[in-house]
Amino acid sequence: MNPHEDGAKRPVTAAVVKVLVHRRTDRGMRLEPFASRCVRAGEVHELVATDHTETADGARIDRVGFLGFAEITAAGVVDRGDEVWIGPRRVGVVLGFDACHTPNHYNVLIHADPVPTGRELELRPEERVVFRQGSARATAEIFAVNVEECPI
Repeated sequence: MNPHEDGAKRPVTAAVVKVLVHRRTDRGMRLEPFASRCVRAGEVHELVATDHTETADGARIDRVGFLGFAEITAAGVVDRGDEVWIGPRRVGVVLGFDACHTPNHYNVLIHADPVPTGRELELRPEERVVFRQGSARATAEIFAVNVEECPI
């Protein structure tokens, strides 16, 4: 969230369509330069947890836990710093996006420490996913940026 530019927004909702159960320490994903992405109803995107906190364009993301794929049910904007809830659990905060599989889907990278997998969270198909607007202060704390100069 960029407090100098961003106003309120509605939550983006989705439903788990496939649970993933593995992790890697050498994945080699790369952060896109974008701090936000518009998502359309019906699109399917992959949810990937990581303990990385780097937000620079091209930052390498290696340590990941794969959560699953989710179908967007209410279109909107997903921003770096948004809270990610799956069912009753707050899973983490959006770190950014990896586009290695586009145009098929984005990898939505979610900061979580420790790094879970879909199995460890006991995710189930059709579970509700919600991307809720995060606060500038929480974003600054997680990603070690000055809230007054928050670039996201």
